[in-house]
Amino acid sequence: MLEGILLGLSTALSIQNLLMVTGGCLVGTFIGMLPGLGPMSIIAIMIPVAITVADPAAALILLAGVYYGAVFGGSTSSILINAPGVPSTVASSFDGYPLTRQGKAGKALTVAAIASFAGGTVGAILLMAFAPALVSVALLFHSAEYFALMVVGLSAIAAFAGKGQVAKATMMTLFGLILATVGESALFNAPRFTMGLMDLQSGLSFITLAMALFALPEAIYLVLDPKRSQTGGGKSGEIKELYITKAEARQIAPVIGRQSIQGFLIGVLPGAGATIASFLGYAVERNIAKGADQEAFGKGSLKGLAAPESANNAASTGSFVPLLTLGIPGSGSTAVLLGALIALNVQPGPRLMMDNPEVFWSVIISMYIGNVILLILNLPLIPYIAKVLALPRNYLVPFILFFTMMGSYIGQNNATELLILVGMGVFATILRFANFPLAPLLIGFILGQMMEDNFSRAANIADGASFLWERPMTLGMLIIALALIVLPTVRSRSGQPHKPKPPEGPTP
Repeated sequence: MLEGILLGLSTALSIQNLLMVTGGCLVGTFIGMLPGLGPMSIIAIMIPVAITVADPAAALILLAGVYYGAVFGGSTSSILINAPGVPSTVASSFDGYPLTRQGKAGKALTVAAIASFAGGTVGAILLMAFAPALVSVALLFHSAEYFALMVVGLSAIAAFAGKGQVAKATMMTLFGLILATVGESALFNAPRFTMGLMDLQSGLSFITLAMALFALPEAIYLVLDPKRSQTGGGKSGEIKELYITKAEARQIAPVIGRQSIQGFLIGVLPGAGATIASFLGYAVERNIAKGADQEAFGKGSLKGLAAPESANNAASTGSFVPLLTLGIPGSGSTAVLLGALIALNVQPGPRLMMDNPEVFWSVIISMYIGNVILLILNLPLIPYIAKVLALPRNYLVPFILFFTMMGSYIGQNNATELLILVGMGVFATILRFANFPLAPLLIGFILGQMMEDNFSRAANIADGASFLWERPMTLGMLIIALALIVLPTVRSRSGQPHKPKPPEGPTP
C-alpha cells in the first residue's frame, strides 16, 4: 500500500493532473450550484473532453473532480433558494434553508463547506486505507439486503416530521411511494398509471418533483408575502454571520465525524450512494439528539445541516470502492464514470490495482487534493454567492422560476415536465398551507423506485418472499427498521407528563 501511495502522489502531483483536478472541481462546483444540472449530466458532457487526454489517469482525475465538485457545490441552491437539484442535497435544504430565512445564509454555506470538506477528506483517507478490505463487505450485500436498507431509510420518516406530524409524514411517504410506481417497472415492461401518456412511460422525473415540492412553492410564498425576501440577506444586501463560533464548531464536530464514517460505509455499498447516506445521516443525528437540540431540527439546526453534508460527500468518495475494485457502479454518476473507464481502455475490477496501479492510486490521492482545492475555492466566494438573496423580490422570484423551469425541462427535454411541475407545485403549496411535511414525499419517491427494483430481483432469486426471514442480514435490518418506527412513538408517550388520579370519595 505504501508503494501505491507513493506512486499515486507522484502521478497526482504532476502539473497536468493538478490542472485536471482543479479544472474538474471548478466545473463541478459551478454546475452543482445550478438546480437541474446534476453531476451525471456534466460528466457525460465532459467524457469526450476527457478521452482526448492521452493519460487515462489524468482523464479519470478530471471526471472524478467534476463528480465530487458537483456534490460539494450542489448544496448551494438547496440552502439559498430551497431548490435541490440532485437527490443527495435534498436533506441539506431541511435546515439549510431555514438558516437562510433567519439571515444566516453565510453561516449555513460555511458549515456546508466545512462539513463537505471533512466528509470528503475522511472518505479519501478511509478509501486509501481500507479499499481492498471493504470489497469483501460490499460483496455480502445482495438485492435482499438492499431492499431492507431502503426499508430502514423509509422507517426513519419520523426524523423528517415535526412534533405531532408523524401521521402526516407517513401519509406523505405513502404518496411518494405511489408516485414512484408511475411508468415501467424493473419486473414488468408494461407501463403503469401513465393515463395513456407516452411522456410518463419512463416515470416521473426526480428533478421535476424536487423543484415542484420545494422551489416553486417558495416562489409562490415570495409573491404572497413581500417581507419574506427581506429576511434572507438583511438590509441593503449585507450578508452577516459568515463565520462559526468555537462553541458551534464543538457542537458540529462530533456530528461531522460520525456521519463521515457512516456515509463512507453506506457509499461503499453498490446501489446505496450519497442520497441514502444523507437521509440516514440526518435521521440518525435527529434521533440521537435530545431536548432542544432535537426540536431545532428542521428549523435551522447546524447539526441538521452538517450531518447530510458530511455524509453525502463521504459517500461519494466511498462509491469509488465498488467502482474501482469490482467494476460495479453505485449510482447513475458512477455508472457514467464506468463507461468513461471502459472508453479509456481501463478495465475496473479486482486486477485494477495490479494492472493499472497509477490510475487507482492517483485517483484516490487526487480526491484529497480536490477537497482542499474545493475548500479554498468555496470559502472566499461565500459572501458573493450569498448576495443572491439581496436581490429585490421582483428579481428574485423570476430568478427562482427561471432555474426551476430550466432544471425541469433540461432533465427530460420534455415540455410535459413543465405541466407536471406547475401542477405538482400548486399541490405542494396547498400541502404547505395545510402544514404537511413535504420531505417524506420526496424520500418515498426516491427510495420507492430502488426498493421496488431490489425487491423484484430478490423475490425472483428466492422464488418468493422467503428471503425476508431466511437471510440473517435482511432480517436484522428489518428489525432495525421496525425499531425506528416503534421507538419514537414509545419515547414520545413516555415523555408525556403523568396526570395524577383524582381523589376518591365525594367532591367537597
